[in-house]
Amino acid sequence: MTTRSRVNPLDGTGRVALVVGGTAGIGYAAADLLSQLGATVFITGRNEDSGRQAADEIRATYLPADVSDTSSIDAAVDTVVKQAGRLDWSVNSAGVGINIPTEEMSDEDFSRVFDINVTGVFRCCRAVGRAMLPQASGSIVNIASMSGYIVNHPQYMAPYNASKAAVLHYTRSLAVEWGGRGIRVNSVSPGYTATRMTELSRSMPGRLESWKAAAPLKRIAEPSDIAGAVAYLLSDASSFVTGTDIVLDGGYRLW
Repeated sequence: MTTRSRVNPLDGTGRVALVVGGTAGIGYAAADLLSQLGATVFITGRNEDSGRQAADEIRATYLPADVSDTSSIDAAVDTVVKQAGRLDWSVNSAGVGINIPTEEMSDEDFSRVFDINVTGVFRCCRAVGRAMLPQASGSIVNIASMSGYIVNHPQYMAPYNASKAAVLHYTRSLAVEWGGRGIRVNSVSPGYTATRMTELSRSMPGRLESWKAAAPLKRIAEPSDIAGAVAYLLSDASSFVTGTDIVLDGGYRLW
C-alpha cells in the first residue's frame, strides 16, 4: 500500500505576504497568523515606533506607508519585491470610521473616509497587482465590513457603510478583471470587533451590550477571529475562490 504525501493547503512556507495596516487590530492578527503559517511577512503602518514593535512581536518586517499617499504604497511594494524577490499574498486592512451625524458632517470628513477606505484599497491593489501580474499568480484579501450590507445602529456612520459597500463591489470587479491573469481577489466582512477603531463606541454606556445582544453568539469578535478567514482566502485552500466575501459577524445579520 503506497502512502500518499499530504500537503497542508494553508502552509505559507515560501510565500511572501504584505499586510497593509498590519501594525494593529485585524491586520496585526492576520500578519501574526501568516507568520505562524511560515510566510515571509511584511507589515505597513504610519507610526514607525509601534510598527517596528509589532514587527518584532510577530517576526515580520516593518515598512512605513500611508494608504492616502500613493508614493509610499508604491515604495513599500517595491521594497517587498526587491528584498523577497516576489509578492504572493496581500491584505488591505487599513481603514477609518467616523460617527458624525450627516447634517453636521463636513465635505472633508466624508472625503477622508472614502480616500482611506476606498481609494486606499485601490492604491494598494494597483501597486500589488503590478507586482503580481508579471508572475501570473497572487492572492489579495480586502478587509470590508458587515456594514457594507447593513446599516449600523444605534450609532450612525453612513460614509463608512457606503465605503465598505464600495470595497465589496470593487473586490468583485477586480476579481473578474484579473482572474484570467492568475490573481484571485476576495474580501472578508467582520462584524463588531474589539479593535482600536471601535474602542470609543465600546466605551459608551450600553453600546457594547447592545451589540452583543444583537448577535446570536452574544459577543463581539476578537481580531484573531477574523485572521483565519483571511489566511484561508490567501492560501491554496481556497484556490478556486475569487470574488467572494466571507462575513464574520457572529450571526448579527440573521435577525
